[in-house]
Amino acid sequence: YRRSDATQTPVKEQIICSVDLGINTDAVCTIMRADGTVLGRKLLTSPVKKTLCTAHWTNPEVPEEHGSAHAGERWAYTRRLNIELSRKIAGAVAEYAWENHADVIVFEYLEMNGKISGSKRQKLQLWRKRDIQKRCEHQAHRKGMRISRICAWNTSRLAYDGSGIVLRDWRNHSLCAFQTGKRYNCDLSASYNIGARYFIRELLKPLPATERSLLEAKVPAVKRRTSCVYADLRELSSEMGLLMAA
Repeated sequence: YRRSDATQTPVKEQIICSVDLGINTDAVCTIMRADGTVLGRKLLTSPVKKTLCTAHWTNPEVPEEHGSAHAGERWAYTRRLNIELSRKIAGAVAEYAWENHADVIVFEYLEMNGKISGSKRQKLQLWRKRDIQKRCEHQAHRKGMRISRICAWNTSRLAYDGSGIVLRDWRNHSLCAFQTGKRYNCDLSASYNIGARYFIRELLKPLPATERSLLEAKVPAVKRRTSCVYADLRELSSEMGLLMAA
């Protein structure tokens, strides 16, 4: 089963695949409906390839006598590894979204233009994220899916359950602790928030000003999109249902 034209699917009937391109995992995908129902989750990671991309550049055992020429060769080799990794991740994300009948693949917005600043490691990671998004966009369009992007602020910093700022586990960077004491996967929590922000934006955007203001009064958190989390979508969906039933 596939929808023939994803762009014509009403928001309330859409299925999305929200993707967090994290540091701990290559990508975390969440299949979600407009009311916040989670239909599937998948963690994609390739630790060996990923380690090679950064370790090859920073390997202290590589001799330095070859100077900048040798450094250029090392960077070119690392870049080839990075390209191969991003190609595989983008293909896996698009395929997972397709298998789950997603209409839209949602990413965090990344600055796609300009020079990348920061350390070599940061440059590799941001370059990979950019490349994954571009490749995934091409594959999604061929399969009849759309790509959408949301503001990246606080998607990882805030717990999906609305309990506030998370505390990273210094022993295991893939985990974090919520204010309630609950331990959870950082990137999975972020993917929930990414999907929620997409639906909050798309659900509120077409509403008349009076109706939107009424819902924002009921769920004040949705007024500020940079702090919206998954719990806010669940609350908004509930309030919209009550408003329609009235």
